[in-house]
Amino acid sequence: MLAAVCGLLALLLGLPFAGDTTPGAVDSAAAAAVARLGPGAARVLVLPTEPYVVFALGVTAVFLCLRAGRRVEAVLALAGPLLAILLNTWLLKPVYDRWKNDTLVYPSGHTVGLVSVLTVLVLVTRRAWVAVLSALALLAAAAGLVGMGYHYLTDVVGGTLFAVAVVLVTWSVPRRVPAPSTG
Repeated sequence: MLAAVCGLLALLLGLPFAGDTTPGAVDSAAAAAVARLGPGAARVLVLPTEPYVVFALGVTAVFLCLRAGRRVEAVLALAGPLLAILLNTWLLKPVYDRWKNDTLVYPSGHTVGLVSVLTVLVLVTRRAWVAVLSALALLAAAAGLVGMGYHYLTDVVGGTLFAVAVVLVTWSVPRRVPAPSTG
């Protein structure tokens, strides 16, 4: 249910901006709010979206699954983010056709990569502190992406919703539950 709601919201959020190059009112307000950060701070805040960070987080999730003997979840920890990134890059960005600085921006690929692996980490660890740190990393990244001028806020929100939806759908794949030991 949550996956469907997130997916639907991601798809609907992009509709008013499809084929556009201008920010909405919320986008302009967000850009003005983070403009005070300065380029140095924005550069630091965008670091969680860098491919080497996203890759390291993904490897961590797979490692945790394998260490716990959860091989199917290790495959899903790879498949969910990969599927989200590929669908976003090859399907959603061209369909929405929203441009900024000669780049397709809706939904944010930076955000899809980061949020998909963070969602997997939350599902794998089932720890509240991982969810809190993930939310903080997302907020920092959002400020950095908007502050650097890479994305509008709506791109980041759309990417977040889409990534969560794809990971939750892949994570809901039926898995065989081992039979309890009889002795």
